[in-house]
Amino acid sequence: MRILVTGHLPENVISPLKEKYQVEMNQEDRPMDRQELILRVKDKQGLLPMLSDSINEEVLNCAPHLKMIAHFGVGYNNIDVRAASARGIMVSNTPGVLTEATAELAFTLILSVPRRIVEGDRMIREDRFKFWAPMLFLGREVTGKTLGIIGMGKIGKAIAVRARAFDMRILYHNRKRINSEEEKNLRAEYVDLKALLTESDFVSLNVPLTEETKHLIGKNELSLMKPTAFLINTSRGPVIDEKALVEVLKAGKIGGAGLDVYENEPSLTPGLAELDNVILLPHVGSGTLETRIKMGMLAVENLIAGLEGRKPLNLVNPEVLKMRKDI
Repeated sequence: MRILVTGHLPENVISPLKEKYQVEMNQEDRPMDRQELILRVKDKQGLLPMLSDSINEEVLNCAPHLKMIAHFGVGYNNIDVRAASARGIMVSNTPGVLTEATAELAFTLILSVPRRIVEGDRMIREDRFKFWAPMLFLGREVTGKTLGIIGMGKIGKAIAVRARAFDMRILYHNRKRINSEEEKNLRAEYVDLKALLTESDFVSLNVPLTEETKHLIGKNELSLMKPTAFLINTSRGPVIDEKALVEVLKAGKIGGAGLDVYENEPSLTPGLAELDNVILLPHVGSGTLETRIKMGMLAVENLIAGLEGRKPLNLVNPEVLKMRKDI
């Protein structure tokens, strides 16, 4: 069988594939060119794509032998799962292994945005720091404040655990309420979205991108937030109406924002990059060496399972099993 890996992964991650299959891998740390992807996937049975790859009908129509797509990432909105299922192609993702890294980054932004860390760094580098003064460069404290978590899955819960160390009041909104024992352990209070936005000093977004969550935070939702509140997004960019966010940040209607993802990634909405009250990161929520290796290994395990006729551990389209006679 032939495998295409669209991103450059470490040798120790990819070696189990090479032992079993003919593997072609992008050797550069850049997204694979679209036409190159279409050309190279034509004779492949397995595909291990990256977040930057759009695996849509155009690609799938050019891959008649494809049996398994093992995505390198937990979010898979870049893959047309419905089209894959219609062709009997299994799709998997890599949940769980990036929980701690993403929660750490979210909390890094929770600490960094109100204390104006990036602004301060820039001031020093530009030689604008001339003296200390009691009212110079004031920020906001995190300890004792209210954190609103939208999406209380594994990452949301991991953020809540960290928030307890700062004695924060924790509110959360989720599609389904978590059980009372978990609420007690996390010291988390379930509220509706309006109450969360109104009462929180920090709002952390931790939801997948779906039709329901696209622009979950728009002009109306932003208007509910405190003028001193901060918005943190480590989930998916289109969850926020970025144009509306730029408007409220420019007007100072919220305290600031910390973003790791963008609505039209990698492009930014005009005006966003010029704002001092926002920290912008290059989608590095899972960007630790330890986590990326775990993600790669899990993607490889899923890919091998699917190609060997077994159900992958992290199958996201189980309906396809009804169509497959080999599993």
